[in-house]
Amino acid sequence: MTDENVVPAIEVEGLRKVYKRLVAVDNVSFVMNRGEAFGFLGPNGAGKSTVVKILTGLVAPTQGVVRVLGQPITHRETRRRIGYLPELPTFHRWLQAGEFLEFHGRLYGLRGALLEKRCREVLALVGLAGREKQRLGTFSKGMMQRIGLAQALLNQPDLLLLDELVSGLDPVGQRDMRDLLRQLKVEGISIFLNSHQLADVEALCDRVAIIDHGRILKVGPPQSLFDEPLTLEVHVSCVSKELLHRLGSVALAVRQQEGAPCNLLVEVQNEEDAAATFTRAALPTYYRFVASLRILSWDYC
Repeated sequence: MTDENVVPAIEVEGLRKVYKRLVAVDNVSFVMNRGEAFGFLGPNGAGKSTVVKILTGLVAPTQGVVRVLGQPITHRETRRRIGYLPELPTFHRWLQAGEFLEFHGRLYGLRGALLEKRCREVLALVGLAGREKQRLGTFSKGMMQRIGLAQALLNQPDLLLLDELVSGLDPVGQRDMRDLLRQLKVEGISIFLNSHQLADVEALCDRVAIIDHGRILKVGPPQSLFDEPLTLEVHVSCVSKELLHRLGSVALAVRQQEGAPCNLLVEVQNEEDAAATFTRAALPTYYRFVASLRILSWDYC
């Protein structure tokens, strides 16, 4: 293994981004290895796109250390080795697809026959072969996603940053893009996939970071993150033997939280079992999602 392959694709340490009073990213740290597909999963507004924009150099961090392919994000030559597709690409609608790719190819330093060859290759790769003369203004949302991915691949990047790749695609297009990303990964491209869709990261990613409210909650293989039991923190007005018996008969485990006797930690197998557990226990429930911890509250006594 070469020294270059040992260097992580992305290193983030103590990253923080504050917009006036809004803390968008709060003390985020993670490492993405070379050659892996790394998922960044979280709800809208969790801070995912802010992290991606920092990785591309479009947004400056408030504090923290960020290295891409072993270099600071300001390193010009390293940035030439990155491909990037934003969540909502806004391209030059008056340009033909071929003209658009040639323009971006020249920005990467491509010229002549090599540029023409790469434009043909990436159009075919994303399923737009024969569309060279079609203006972007006539493209559907899904086609805009495809042409955006084509421009991100023009420079044969070492690292591909994707922000909600399949958001504009129909089911067939989503399948095609997932197949393409698998192919790119086999070819050795490191893929950072920012998404709020669990199916995307489960299908593609070696590891996943879950982010919510600007903080990393967990990092690990998808199987280890989503198949482990869930813990529900249950707030009750009082605890009785009947309550503990009814919950214990349907949950995996029930225990009182240390220092807070009216807080119960109830373990269930998965998210689908959460509501079913309390239904079988014949207890009224209200719950909301907070990271991997579900918080429920009711007056029992």
